[in-house]
Amino acid sequence: MTTHYIDITVVPDPETPAPQVLGTLYDRLHLELVRQRADDIGVSFPDYSVTPRTLGNRLRLHGSESRLQGFLDSGWLKGVKDHVRVTDIAEVPRGVAHRTVQRRQFKTSAERLRRRRMRRKGETPEQAARAIPDTVERRPTLPYARLRSRSTGQPFCLFIALGPLASVATTGRFNSHGLSAAATIPWF
Repeated sequence: MTTHYIDITVVPDPETPAPQVLGTLYDRLHLELVRQRADDIGVSFPDYSVTPRTLGNRLRLHGSESRLQGFLDSGWLKGVKDHVRVTDIAEVPRGVAHRTVQRRQFKTSAERLRRRRMRRKGETPEQAARAIPDTVERRPTLPYARLRSRSTGQPFCLFIALGPLASVATTGRFNSHGLSAAATIPWF
């Protein structure tokens, strides 16, 4: 149950843009969630906005008071402490709404989809082009964090979508990015 929270705010720096610091912070969070096999800490972005498209400068961790304290004590913020401000653990206000914060993946590149189809089905480029027209490309409008894949080393965009507001919390587990399509976090 996500009864407590911590806000981690990125401090503006003339040399490093806030979205870059937020991406580094979120990368570190992901690694620590994996290291601890933590599925009971949820993440939200209180300053999330689609217009303008931004996750904002605040990352909020949700969980039990003891779990959040243990997580803070692990030292996962080393290396970014000069770029962030961390609040004390606080109790979630009463009567707030709840919502899911989840990852959304998009099939954005027709060319990439064609290459994949050629590998999987043994097709020629012409066959793949007929099967996958340029119109399948989508331009996502959701805010995202720019992260780096630990397995391939390639940068990627982790698009974040918010579920509808609900008056009742839904318990469940969070993935290694602190996101869930089912479990809700308090939204305030």
